[in-house]
Amino acid sequence: MHPNKRLIVVGDRVLVKAEDGDERTKVGLYLPPTAVDSQAVQGGSIVATGPGLPMPDLAGGSDEPWRTGPARETRFIPMQAREGDYALFFRKAAVEITFEHERYLVVPQTAILALVRERASHPENDEEEPF
Repeated sequence: MHPNKRLIVVGDRVLVKAEDGDERTKVGLYLPPTAVDSQAVQGGSIVATGPGLPMPDLAGGSDEPWRTGPARETRFIPMQAREGDYALFFRKAAVEITFEHERYLVVPQTAILALVRERASHPENDEEEPF
């Protein structure tokens, strides 16, 4: 073990601790046998997320892009997925990795079909919970 190492997820990707393929997931979603058999869809808990996609600096549009001006703080398009969510995603888009003897999947946010999230104690703070 290397206690000084940590895994950092970049861009619009999420780190998922996958669950074994069953017809019914631990959070109660039912996966049809065709999805399980073909391994087209898989689910798991999100362990970490990247910061999102960086936004371009639209205010710095110059005819001379090589000239440097004052540095601006990088802003990101926020991720919809969060740590602790359960994600249902396309298996083909996932990349399997092993870190510290644990198996994870790195999944781009665009491959996520649905998220299951615990309801917040203050629903007004979480505008993305339609159900």
